[in-house]
Amino acid sequence: MNAKIRIATLLALSALAGLGQAQSTPRVNQREAHQQARIAQGAASGSLTGKETQRLEREQAVINKTEAHAKADGTVTRHERRKLHRMQDAASHDIRHAKHNAKVAGTP
Repeated sequence: MNAKIRIATLLALSALAGLGQAQSTPRVNQREAHQQARIAQGAASGSLTGKETQRLEREQAVINKTEAHAKADGTVTRHERRKLHRMQDAASHDIRHAKHNAKVAGTP
């Protein structure tokens, strides 16, 4: 009986440890924070127009929603993680393009 309790405890602890690791997306979160900072810096410096800033913020919101959906079942699969990274790659490209085009805040 005592052995059964120990085995059940070990199984429960290993399941909880696996659940915490599966939901964790530190690299995605780090990139998200960096991209938000880039958008904020571009808006503050005037290199992003209001419309560009809004569009980039919407793109970040879609990524956040996708991440929340991936975490909803308790497991972020390799496919979901790859999709998030690709979305962030595209967002990073869009940020760079918007910050370095000829449009600046205050001009049409």
